[in-house]
Amino acid sequence: MANIQFNTIIYFINYPIFVKILVKNIKMKYFKSLILLFFIITACKTSEKNKTPFTIAFGSCNNQVLENTLWTAIEKNNPDVWIWGGDIIYSDTDDMNYMEQNYLKQKSNAAYSNFIKNMDVLATWDDHDYGVNDGGFEYAQKETAQELFLDFFDVPVNDARRQQEGIYFAKDYTFDNNSIKIILLDTRYFRTALTQDTLTDKRYKPNVYGEGTMLGETQWKWLENELIKSKASFNIIVSSIQFLSAEHGYESWGNMPHEIEKLENLLRNTKAKNAIILSGDRHISEISKKEIEGLNYPLIDFTSSGMTHSFTNYNGEPNKFRIVDVVSEKSFGILKIDFETNTVQMEIRGENNVIYNTIEQKYKL
Repeated sequence: MANIQFNTIIYFINYPIFVKILVKNIKMKYFKSLILLFFIITACKTSEKNKTPFTIAFGSCNNQVLENTLWTAIEKNNPDVWIWGGDIIYSDTDDMNYMEQNYLKQKSNAAYSNFIKNMDVLATWDDHDYGVNDGGFEYAQKETAQELFLDFFDVPVNDARRQQEGIYFAKDYTFDNNSIKIILLDTRYFRTALTQDTLTDKRYKPNVYGEGTMLGETQWKWLENELIKSKASFNIIVSSIQFLSAEHGYESWGNMPHEIEKLENLLRNTKAKNAIILSGDRHISEISKKEIEGLNYPLIDFTSSGMTHSFTNYNGEPNKFRIVDVVSEKSFGILKIDFETNTVQMEIRGENNVIYNTIEQKYKL
């Protein structure tokens, strides 16, 4: 035993039977050295594990009657949390029994149910799981739709979302003595009317400045409180519709420019650290970036959309804030928050976990 090669000892040190042999056959001083070495190796492994980035996976636009081929690819990224960015099902209807059946169809999907078994899941809705295309506060069935949405996620009866109007919600995660706050906005329940564009081929044009609300007074106040009290190193804000990209003429925060300014001012005045916006809705994926005076970091809007069907006929559209090429294939988004390097790796991935685009953004903690 005294002649066993050092690397062989390292290889077998984790096996109890080998340790027993060592006790019997090696002088105590050698055994003590090996035990010390064992704890050093264990400590190194623990240290390496703690350096693993906190990983967020997210996506939107999932039609329950179409096959979603992305769940296995998403799982390969070992996400700490999965975030639905809206359109979990497609159920534009006033028939709540029909909506309920569509939710049950998605919930019973084997691939999805296997994916979420050991996964923390957060979600907001968009228009098609809300119940009406491009819908807002005027939707007559929104209270029942909210109940069905919460039922789908098995939200407890004593949860605040069961008592409030709208599904907005926030949750904090602790990782390596750092925290991440995820804020899920409801851009449907309170959103007032949009302005149709009758002069161009765009669907909407911006409202008269100051007219309309995206979140409603109660939700705006809630969001302000969440940002004021946030001690998180990163504040991840989930909006079902795009925040920065607004030139395409579809739904976006650009329909209400004063609401864009309101959120930017809120981030600045509350001194919210390292806000990142996640969005969906568009059936394309892209990453936009804007420098905002008074923030010590750039505001990024990471759009991931089109899990079961995407904008395959996409042939270009303006977005002055875009920093990566648009992906019009079925895709999902990944954020890897690394507290060791103070960076966030943002990836647009697709089937077979292929990487379409990636950027790395440095932050101050």
